[in-house]
Amino acid sequence: MSGFFLPKNIFSKYNIENQINFNLKLIIMEGICYLNSNDGTGILAFGIDEQFKCNDKNCLNQLQQFIDKHANSYLFGCLNYDLKNELENLESNNFDGIEFPKVIFWKPKYVVQLNKENYTFLQGERTEESFEFLDTFTEEETDNNFHKFNINFKERTSKTKYIETVKKLKEYIQSGDIYEINYCQEFYADNIEITYALDTYFKLNNISKAPFSSYVEIDDLLVFCGSPERFIQKKGEQLISQPIKGTAPRDSNLQIDNLIKIQLENSPKERSENIMIVDLVRNDFSKIAQKETVKVEELCGIYSFATVHQMISTISCVPKPEVTFTDIIKSTFPMGSMTGAPKHSAMQLIEGHEDFKRGLYSGSIGYISPNGDFDFNVVIRSMIYNKKKKYLSCSVGGAITILSDPEKEYEECLVKVKKLLDGMHDQ
Repeated sequence: MSGFFLPKNIFSKYNIENQINFNLKLIIMEGICYLNSNDGTGILAFGIDEQFKCNDKNCLNQLQQFIDKHANSYLFGCLNYDLKNELENLESNNFDGIEFPKVIFWKPKYVVQLNKENYTFLQGERTEESFEFLDTFTEEETDNNFHKFNINFKERTSKTKYIETVKKLKEYIQSGDIYEINYCQEFYADNIEITYALDTYFKLNNISKAPFSSYVEIDDLLVFCGSPERFIQKKGEQLISQPIKGTAPRDSNLQIDNLIKIQLENSPKERSENIMIVDLVRNDFSKIAQKETVKVEELCGIYSFATVHQMISTISCVPKPEVTFTDIIKSTFPMGSMTGAPKHSAMQLIEGHEDFKRGLYSGSIGYISPNGDFDFNVVIRSMIYNKKKKYLSCSVGGAITILSDPEKEYEECLVKVKKLLDGMHDQ
């Protein structure tokens, strides 16, 4: 699976050469976002010309005004899962260790497309400041001498409570209130110092090598995201979403690994989970699509990543000409793969049965280009850090259906998150 869609080059390329002390330069640069496809390409934004941040009840309308104001610029941003509250008349009262804004977007001073050993300026002047940052960023990316950590994560939800909750959620499914629900739990560490932020990202990225990986440093927040999942992309007239439902661990033995892959492909449970979300996305798209343009491009395809096999489907449509970016978000967010179906009922039950606010986890990171194209991921397989609170969070979840075995669901969560947690405990 290919990663983030790369915009067309509009400036000439420059070879990467000099290496400078990275930490001295990174400290003075604000608003860093690196969208990394892990195929030698990526998009790097750094510096802030103007920023929009919102925790109000009308964030998306204000966001559209910000987008319209900067219609000829690249914009980067993050959408918090709790945007659901203004979209679906819901509320969130669970514990929030990170306190990530509902929406944060910014117009970067510089946007650079990275391609193997070249980079291309898409936005901003080619200044000494920008070249120094690029050179030092590249040095950090290629330096595999990672810092070691001794961080012990705590579980907010005990295994016993997790299993009991899955049983309760299955009762709602049995009674017909919902068909599927994405139930999540948080692992966390407090009083933690992360000094070498970008080094930490590249260390964790080296574990997952996912196509929708991202690094964000904005205000007092850090995001180390190893996502394999695209939320939504607009390229020309076409809109696509690629939900993931269905996970199996990789094995070092190639024969066993291939057998696991085949079992995932033919699993009735995993296929039913995936197809339910495909139907949900089709319904979401129908609200903003031109007639008869909603299509399932691929159903239950199997893709292999560094640590897991995943079942991924692709749904497309052609949006109506008058539809804006936030119209699309209002119709599709939060993504069905992170809620369940029906979406509203599933989200109500999520709030009543989870014991933490998801925040940016289950949200999205991405960019909008000057021509209106955009690409956003699903924030999963991630660590999120609040510098002021010294709080580090790593959340994980999975789809619960009538076929779910609570014990196996818990084990699947550990499969998804284990190597991330181990990456922060290697000292």
